[in-house]
Amino acid sequence: MFSDFSNLYISGEWREGTSDRTVTDINPYTRETIVEIQGGTAEDLNEAYESAQKVQKEWAQALPQARQKILEKAANLMLENQEEIINWLVKESGSTRIKSMVEFQAAYSDIREAAGYPLRMTGLIAPSKTAGKENRVYRGPLGVIGVISPWNFPLHLTMRSVAAAIATGNGVVIKPATETPVTGGLLIAKLFEEAGLPGGLLNVVVGRGSEIGDHMVTHPIPSFISFTGSTDVGRHIGELAGRTLKKTALELGGNNVFIMLENAKIEEAVESAVFGKFLHQGQVCIAANRILVPESRYDEFVEAFKNKVSNLKVGDPDDAKTNVGPVINSGQLKGILEDLESSINQGAHKVLGGDVNGNILEPTVLVNVTNDMPIAKNEIFGPVAPIISYKDEDEAVDIANDSPYGLSGAVHSGSLEHGVNIARRLHTGMVHVNDQSINDESHVPFGGEKESGLGRFNGDWILEEFTTVQWVSVQHEKRDYGPYFD
Repeated sequence: MFSDFSNLYISGEWREGTSDRTVTDINPYTRETIVEIQGGTAEDLNEAYESAQKVQKEWAQALPQARQKILEKAANLMLENQEEIINWLVKESGSTRIKSMVEFQAAYSDIREAAGYPLRMTGLIAPSKTAGKENRVYRGPLGVIGVISPWNFPLHLTMRSVAAAIATGNGVVIKPATETPVTGGLLIAKLFEEAGLPGGLLNVVVGRGSEIGDHMVTHPIPSFISFTGSTDVGRHIGELAGRTLKKTALELGGNNVFIMLENAKIEEAVESAVFGKFLHQGQVCIAANRILVPESRYDEFVEAFKNKVSNLKVGDPDDAKTNVGPVINSGQLKGILEDLESSINQGAHKVLGGDVNGNILEPTVLVNVTNDMPIAKNEIFGPVAPIISYKDEDEAVDIANDSPYGLSGAVHSGSLEHGVNIARRLHTGMVHVNDQSINDESHVPFGGEKESGLGRFNGDWILEEFTTVQWVSVQHEKRDYGPYFD
């Protein structure tokens, strides 16, 4: 089903882009070329948006059950082609098989949740302060939504927007990351094409950001831009969208904190911290980037954490037992190593890992880390675990909040409600008590505070984002305008 992805998908057709530049899709582990795609241009993007706008007008009038049928068929096709989809995630994004399964299940859940949206687009009848009048509030689609997707969880983080947009009656144009054009766009288009989605409603334009990135946002047709990626790029997108008053949902960077409280069970805390740090090599916006441990239990935690990390299997992501595979490319690896070296020069001490083989960085553990070091201050997006000590809970909260980011976090406590109290003091959109920071469920709000973005994904929250409301008042009786006509 998912064999040839060398073309763009525009107006219901698979065809070459018109750019003179190609996008080379490279396997991060083997560093071999998977596919080469002739890139798209502003002209291709314009055709995609116009197609989505044209077809959307009919799609908006489709009965709820018609939209549901397409989404349910797409979900069933995912299950039928599960192994093939997982193989694509492994070879294109360097995902381990463990991470690929996590991502597959999340994307599948996104479609299943979205299948309920057509019957949840409810309105309202409200009383009026005017005699003989009623107020009606109708909910409808926005029109066309532009989706700019990332490379780290390409299938899931694209699907959560695409499925919701289609379910709520919108048209869609996707610009996938150039590192993952298949799992972040083309594979999704094929899935919905096979499910019977009207041709032209969903379009995928693969191209370099320098060539079509700004056009995705400034084009006059889309009324909403959904973006997942770095804070710097998200800020630029927000500025562009603001000029034409486009709505945005921006899920941006995170420098997420993992706090172990003094009364926590250390075995459980260590296991959570290792998973939350090293899943997908730490290339997760909600990964545990800073691990905070009380001084009184610091040495105990470090020893247990180091032992657990040393048993992780590193290498080929296609091996079912591999825990840590490659980072996405050499550029990403270079940035991680620079922050690592700089932090060591500032006093951090490496107690495990650090070796490099191709695009694989061995899981690395740092101690004696302070919150102002690059490895703690920046969003690392790699398999490096900085462990920071704190004196008391007030200091732990201060360290946690001393960041421009506020996406996710975790608190481990021997008392659940005390853990919740600490969680409520963190300036972050999501916190998980006695768990790790990498959590995403399709029916609860996902999003951050501060420089971690705007808006919320999932459930009723994304339904609200991707629709608009219209107030229609109905005057049932002749209105008395008082003294105006006296």
